This record gives sequence, structure tokens and C-alpha cells, in this order.
Amino acid sequence: MLNKYARAFFTRVLTPFAAFLIRLGVSPDAVTLIGTAGSVAGALVFFPRGEFFWGTITITLFIFSDLVDGNMARQLGRSSKWGAFLDSTLDRVADAAIFGGLAMWYAGKGDNNLLCAVAIFCLASGLVVSYTKARAESQGLPCDVSGLVERAERLVISLVAAGVAGLHEFGVPYVEWLLPVALWLVAAGSLVTVFQRMLTVRREAFEADRAAAGS
Repeated sequence: MLNKYARAFFTRVLTPFAAFLIRLGVSPDAVTLIGTAGSVAGALVFFPRGEFFWGTITITLFIFSDLVDGNMARQLGRSSKWGAFLDSTLDRVADAAIFGGLAMWYAGKGDNNLLCAVAIFCLASGLVVSYTKARAESQGLPCDVSGLVERAERLVISLVAAGVAGLHEFGVPYVEWLLPVALWLVAAGSLVTVFQRMLTVRREAFEADRAAAGS
């Protein structure tokens, strides 16, 4: 849902900025690389120290590059398979840094091995959600199911909760519990999404096998 509606909205909003970068001679690939580097730095510098508010602000500023680079490529009329591959690959790197940074916090000063494990599960399940679709399509099988929690939902739930929880260091009470709740929600939603995609691909695979046997 978020990927469908929010992406369209922010794409329209960021179109003038994308056009400005094109006039400066910046390439879409450069935006992809800078956005990923900024997101990774924000996650691995701030989150392991428990500075969730500033980490979330930094990541959010850079993560919009995921919309800007594609917008630039479309305006230039040179969308490419390489650009799509680079963008998708570096998305996984940024996601891993975000949940890895949270896991490092809970493994260290956060002192909660259970939540560390949940953060690692969020990292791994997010990768598997993406892998199931990529693997199915590589075998010629459609995986036309969005699922309960995709990348947009994972990031919005986790980053909003982390940012609000980070207000605790500024004296805002009773907000620190939001991040653990968000991690559990993302973990559960990602697990459901993996099974949704697996069941879809299983059905498509059986239909393909029956069609091949019939012919």
C-alpha cells in the first residue's frame, strides 16, 4: 500500500529536485551511491550508540534518493537494467545497515539479547522477502503478490518508531517502548509476507508443471 500510493506522491514532489540535479550534471547512479552511503553511515554511526532520533533524521534524508534516482533516469529517458540492479542491490545494503545498527545497540548498551535477535530476524526476513520474488522471476514464475509488509512498510514502521523513541533522550517520557513494538511488528509482518510469496510461487510452479506435462 505504501509502495503504491506514497511512492507516487513523493515522486511528484521530488521531480523538480531531480530535474535540478540533472541540470548540475549529476548521474542517477551517483545519487544511488550517495544515498546508500548516507543511509549506511546514519544507521551504523548513530543507532549502535542509541541516538535513534538523529540516526533516523540522517537516514530519512538520504533514503529519498531511492525515489530521486529513478525519477532522474526517467527524465533522462535512459532507464537501464544496470541502474535497476544497482538500485535494488544497494537497497538491501541500506536495509541491512539499519537493522544491523539496531541489533548492535541491543547487543551492546541496549543490553537485550531478545530484541537483538528480533532485529537480526527483521534483517534476514527482509532479505528473504526480496529473494523469493527475485528467485521466482529468474525461473520464469510470476510472484504477483505484494504481501503484508514490504520494504516501504518495514522502513516506515521501523524508522518512525526509532525516531519517536529517540525523543526519550530529550526528556520525552514513555516513548522508548515504541521501537521494540515496531521490531516485533516488522518481524511478524515479514514472516507473513515470506509465506504469502512462497504460497503464491508454489501455486504458480504447480500450474506451470501441469501445463508442461499436458503439452
